[in-house]
Amino acid sequence: MKLPIDPTAIDPETIGEKSATLRMDHEEAVKHVRETFTAEGFGVPVEFSPSDLLNEKVDADRDPYYVLGACNPEVADRALDETLQIGGLFPCNVVVWEREPGVQQVYHVSIMRIARLLGMAPDTEEWDEIIADTGELAETAMANLDTAADTN
Repeated sequence: MKLPIDPTAIDPETIGEKSATLRMDHEEAVKHVRETFTAEGFGVPVEFSPSDLLNEKVDADRDPYYVLGACNPEVADRALDETLQIGGLFPCNVVVWEREPGVQQVYHVSIMRIARLLGMAPDTEEWDEIIADTGELAETAMANLDTAADTN
């Protein structure tokens, strides 16, 4: 299948890509990320460990990898008012994986920006405001992570 866009040509800023490195054990990092995003108004209605699931089901031998499905209810409600298709990308995922023991990578992309890029969301001022609001919330949460190194 030929893609209509070149993914390698997309600037990380276009999709709201953010990452941080935490110097702590995996379980502590997951708890810390959950608490930090919750403090910024995100709920975490869905969370799971793909690594645990894959290690159990297909003996994958994966290092710790965890997904927190974060959602700001007010912004989600506004987004659904603009397009019901956005629910296909809900919730906003924040991923934590172990790069090495004691070093965790935290990663997030903006589903609101991606929805616009894919044509799932309208090109309106309201959507621009949704992108700005979610971007600010995620930016603040990422900045508030207790990082000992690298935050992008």
